[in-house]
Amino acid sequence: MTAPAVGAAPQAGRVSPVWTVLRLLGGWATLGVLAYFMWTPGDWPVRLLAWVLLTILADEFGGWFGYLGAALGGLAFFAPAAPPAQWAVIVPLVGGALVALLLVKHSGGPFVLPFAALIFALPLLAVGRFGTRLDPGLTLPANATFQRTALTAMLLGVGFSFVRQLIGVARRASVRRGAARAAALAGAAPTLAAPPVAVPTAPVPTAPVAAATAPTADADEVIVAAPAPATQEPRRPG
Repeated sequence: MTAPAVGAAPQAGRVSPVWTVLRLLGGWATLGVLAYFMWTPGDWPVRLLAWVLLTILADEFGGWFGYLGAALGGLAFFAPAAPPAQWAVIVPLVGGALVALLLVKHSGGPFVLPFAALIFALPLLAVGRFGTRLDPGLTLPANATFQRTALTAMLLGVGFSFVRQLIGVARRASVRRGAARAAALAGAAPTLAAPPVAVPTAPVPTAPVAAATAPTADADEVIVAAPAPATQEPRRPG
């Protein structure tokens, strides 16, 4: 009889339904807040900060939330109030940089996030530096407030994503180590074997061994045999 096996450890990749529902609620709530900022009147620095930051945060709840957030930047054009000045310049420039950031972000783990940040920052800085040479009226990308607002929002969102992903990597490593320890304990568990049963065996007969051998006569010794005594035949009565 063997000991009961140790229960299998839970799978590391298993996602709880409750956690899935919470992620969906968080993603939709973040998009709802972003839509509120895009719909209500406000200055472009506030809208720009909310757009970039909330899009990256919405992406943490699911990739398609991020792309929806990038598309919500155009909601300001349909709002009852007039869109902020030069918002027609901000939407294609920042929206394209956001989509590029999300594509790089989805291609790997936490260590691709610095490259995603560069992909976002370089187009904005390049247009701010050389945009007026192509179009003298393209002055907004060179504005210090524009660059500071967009880059600050991006760094806040990417920094949050980096910390969150590092925590996820550490948690998954801990789960794998626990599963390995459980498997090792299951392999080293002692077994309770039944005691051996003694089987009686018959004794094996052995041939008797002669204790001593008869002495041998020398070559020049004559052995005389004594005659056997004669037996008399009983006389019959006449």
